[in-house]
Amino acid sequence: MKKIVLFLFLVAQTTMFAQESKQVPQISVNGEGRVKVVPDRVEINLGVKNLGKDAAEVKKLNDETVDKVLKYIKKFGIPASDFKTTQVSLNRTYDYDKKKQTYQASQTIAIVLKDLTKYDELMMGLMDNGVNSIDNVEFKSSKMEQHKSEARKLAIIDAKKKAEDYVSVLNQKVGKAILIMDNSSHYQPPMYKNTLYAMEASDSSSQQTLAIGEIDILTNVSVSFVLE
Repeated sequence: MKKIVLFLFLVAQTTMFAQESKQVPQISVNGEGRVKVVPDRVEINLGVKNLGKDAAEVKKLNDETVDKVLKYIKKFGIPASDFKTTQVSLNRTYDYDKKKQTYQASQTIAIVLKDLTKYDELMMGLMDNGVNSIDNVEFKSSKMEQHKSEARKLAIIDAKKKAEDYVSVLNQKVGKAILIMDNSSHYQPPMYKNTLYAMEASDSSSQQTLAIGEIDILTNVSVSFVLE
């Protein structure tokens, strides 16, 4: 009796294994979705730095400069929600050869400018009011999530089109998707460091010194379809 039960168990297990290992006809392809967007805003990271032999004096000088810069930003018309202090530091450096120590006070500020036509005016004003470091300038779009969504849809459309191209010569059809993998890397916008740029004025004779370009939003997916 035990032998019969064991035999029936092995038969059942074998049948289940055969069913599970049955291959489903399918095709796997990659799809790419690309959207190019003209930036409509710019994020500027700037700094105010001062050096000196006395920590209190250096900090006072830096605070006074920062106060002047912040007042200029407000006067320029940038909303309080579009600028903020991102880092404040006071560091001591000791020169062992000269046996002297110096202090550096610094503060970094991030600004979002939503009118690119005012870019040059803002940058010149910041420098005139004491900013001595432009650490990063990054052009962005206010509708990034919308554009990313469009790129993802285009990637799926591209994947299905590729699959249909492959199986069309086999007299088969592309069925439902059974696996989708997002292989996209992080978006990297154009970045400009430690340089001032000027927007092109409406006058055609003016000098153009800033090429904003386009943001390239790229999505890559892997999709497996059932073949019918």
